[in-house]
Amino acid sequence: MASVDPGKTALLLIGFQRDYFDPKGILYSVVEESHRVSGTLAHTLRLIEAYKDTPMVMVNTPIVFSETYRELENPIGILKTIREVEAFKEGTFGAETIDEITAYGDRIIEVPGKVGFNAFTNTRLEELLRSSGVERVLLAGCVTSICVNATALQAFESGFDVTVLSDCTSSRTPLEQDFFCQNVFPLFSEVCASDDVLGGVGTTA
Repeated sequence: MASVDPGKTALLLIGFQRDYFDPKGILYSVVEESHRVSGTLAHTLRLIEAYKDTPMVMVNTPIVFSETYRELENPIGILKTIREVEAFKEGTFGAETIDEITAYGDRIIEVPGKVGFNAFTNTRLEELLRSSGVERVLLAGCVTSICVNATALQAFESGFDVTVLSDCTSSRTPLEQDFFCQNVFPLFSEVCASDDVLGGVGTTA
C-alpha cells in the first residue's frame, strides 16, 4: 500500500463497545471467534499507540439507541435483534465504549449520533473529516459485514480513499471476515493488515 500521511488520514473506530468486546456484553458471542482469530482489539490498540503522537485524526463512532428504541420503528434483521435483546441501549453497560479506547481521553474524538449501520448518517463525521483535511480513512472495528462495510462504502462514495484493516476488524465468523476482505472490499477500497500501516509511521504519502 501507499505510505501513510498522518496529517491527511483518519482512523475510524466502529463498534468498540462492551456489547461486542466485553465477555458480559449481549452480543459478545456473535463476534467472539472472529475477534480472537483476527486479534481485532490488540492490533487496533497497537495502531493507536503508534500514531497517537502524530496528527492522525482518530474517531470513535459508537452506536447508541434511546431507552425505547424509538429510532427503530420497523426494524428487520440485525437491528430487530438488537432491539429484541436490548443491546446498545443508552445508559447501559453494553452501550459504553470499552476502557481500552476511553483510556486515550480526548485524543480519540467521539462522534455521537450513530443509530444505524453507516457511521456517516445522522452524525457530523464527514464534517469533521473535511475540516481536518482528511483524504484517507482507515477502518477498524466490527461488524465487518455490516457497519464496517456500510461505513467504508459511504466513505468511498464521499470521495475518501478507503483502507480496511483486515486484522483490526471482525465479523460474525472468520469465514465471513475472509469473504468480505477478499471479495467485497477490494471492489472499492484497499485491504491490508495493520503491519502495512505501521510501516508508514512518520512517513508521508
